[in-house]
Amino acid sequence: MNPSNPDTSRPAIDAEALAKLQAWQGRSETLADDLTAAPVRALSATLDRDDPLPVPGTRLPELWHWLYFLPHHRESEIGEDGHARRGGFLPPVPLPRRMWAGGRLAWEAGNPLQVGDKVERTSTIASVTHKAGRSGELVFVLVRHEVRNERGLALTEEHDIVYRAAAAPGEKAPPPTPAPKDAAFSREIVPDDVLLFRYSALTFNGHRIHYDRRYVTEVEGYPGLIVHGPLIATLLVDLLRRNAPGARLARFEFRAVRPTFDTAPFRLHGKPADGSDGKTFSLWGEDADGWLTMQATAVLA
Repeated sequence: MNPSNPDTSRPAIDAEALAKLQAWQGRSETLADDLTAAPVRALSATLDRDDPLPVPGTRLPELWHWLYFLPHHRESEIGEDGHARRGGFLPPVPLPRRMWAGGRLAWEAGNPLQVGDKVERTSTIASVTHKAGRSGELVFVLVRHEVRNERGLALTEEHDIVYRAAAAPGEKAPPPTPAPKDAAFSREIVPDDVLLFRYSALTFNGHRIHYDRRYVTEVEGYPGLIVHGPLIATLLVDLLRRNAPGARLARFEFRAVRPTFDTAPFRLHGKPADGSDGKTFSLWGEDADGWLTMQATAVLA
């Protein structure tokens, strides 16, 4: 084999490499934090909400716990993509593109997270799996979180992370799925640089795909800055809150279907789920071309 022309048919993740990554299964870590008011005020402004100022005892809106337990890696520990270098708590997957693919959350009835709470989050690597398909190699890491306050368990979350191979020359995206057209309520979002910067800052997210246009287009091969998956999920729940005031979630599940880029406005939609009792809602994101970008299900308490 010519060293200047490596054999790209050989998988980056062979059986031996996968076994080493799966050695991370079962690893756990526990972090402590305080649910302070400042991030709540900041996200409210970022989402263009006119909320009352949060005070101790204010219920934390669903998904806003993502403002806490943030990674605080030293600058010398940051890799080329703006994330911490591979290894540590998460397995060192040797695939360059890393994204939040979705998740499932369940809130404990009668124990909402509140501003002023002292909280702990225990995170465990539940599984590491490998797949190869038309879009190349994929590694999925499932992380399970349990969040507790002084009153006990408040939230259980499963977090799906996907790692992908670098884009190949001329690589085509998977066939898109048309977004449903039967929404009962909708909202348009303009994903400008300021919105993406503010959310990155609020979540201390250094991933360059959200703010570094040269990196995301020249290195990762995308057409524009990528709107954060957690931001879209938060906006979907916010859409439900705007259309069902006072509603509280018991469960929420979401899956990223297609990246959303900052090159055009996108839309959020929702409706009561077919055949539901009024407590289950279908929520989804749609890009400017009418393709489905995220789908979610919310169940009210």
